[in-house]
Amino acid sequence: MQPIGILYEHPEWFKLLFAELERRDVSYAPLHADAHAFDPARRELPYSLVVNRVSPSSYLRDHAGSILYARQVLAYYRDLGIPVVNGYDAYTLETSKALQLLLMERLGLPYPRARVVNHPSRLAAAAADLTFPVIVKPNVGGSGALMQRFETPEDLGVAAGAGVLDFGIDRTALVQEYLAPAGGSIVRVEVLNGELLYAIKIFTDPDEGFNLCPADICRVDATGPAPHGLRLPGSPEAGAAAGDGEAGAACDFGVGAVARPAAAPAAVAAKKPLRIEAYTPPAGIVAQAVALVRAGGLDVGGVEYLVAERDGGHYFYDLNALSNFVTDAPSLVGFDPTARFVDYLLQRAAAAAPGRRPALV
Repeated sequence: MQPIGILYEHPEWFKLLFAELERRDVSYAPLHADAHAFDPARRELPYSLVVNRVSPSSYLRDHAGSILYARQVLAYYRDLGIPVVNGYDAYTLETSKALQLLLMERLGLPYPRARVVNHPSRLAAAAADLTFPVIVKPNVGGSGALMQRFETPEDLGVAAGAGVLDFGIDRTALVQEYLAPAGGSIVRVEVLNGELLYAIKIFTDPDEGFNLCPADICRVDATGPAPHGLRLPGSPEAGAAAGDGEAGAACDFGVGAVARPAAAPAAVAAKKPLRIEAYTPPAGIVAQAVALVRAGGLDVGGVEYLVAERDGGHYFYDLNALSNFVTDAPSLVGFDPTARFVDYLLQRAAAAAPGRRPALV
């Protein structure tokens, strides 16, 4: 079998994946999306399989170019006929909250009401018929970074007029109703190959914001350039935006803003561990989550939903193609999801192997 290419950007998140591949003596090639090149005229098929693990939070680590570049190279792999795990279509969906909402709407799934805007001057009118509080979050999301919560239309209007909102790398944002989760918890449903892998309940801490990554590696602050800070003087959310002074700290699982006083990187402490429990969601909700992943073309991914304190209904609010599996998964869910992921990769690679040309590495 020819090598498996791993297209990725974060230097730490995939050590477990690499270790499992090495344990099984599987040949793989790390493909660093932040420093990569390809020749469109080169029409060889160099890998048995490519696994896309580029994160939409790349811009927090001064790798914003990885996000847009990944679309180009994934299109190249698609044109060559190379099988890709979470390929072009999945990644396009991963990097657009607006497209995710359109997919949920098309499938008739419940989600917090939202509007899509591309200029702060449109926020007040867009949010006029929404129920406050609301969240403004970038279309290309990751880590909860740049998200801001506003309790009243007046607060939103002040921020929009003050020029303190950053809509992210594509200058597009969602303004969405904030729904407090009943019991202070949300549910993450992990799906692999169109089937439920496991589900967990994550308990949120308002003091810690909404970085809900279940892996320990996401909870430790890292160094690196931070995105533009968002500060609204006089509001409870004043201070550093998520990632300000802690770029790379967070994962891609979040529903709100991480807001706390600004601090120098050296003074920022590691986040407290999340309380996480294994959980079995209602079968109907699992079916909806699986349908969402399948319709989005994701081979592996996580769907997050909450049960709203306001009305007791369940609402999907995030779809993540990049999954950092829960820490100590064997103890929590009874098996190693990384091992099962590698099982899946080997099956995909083997299925593509007949007739393929030698790898060029």
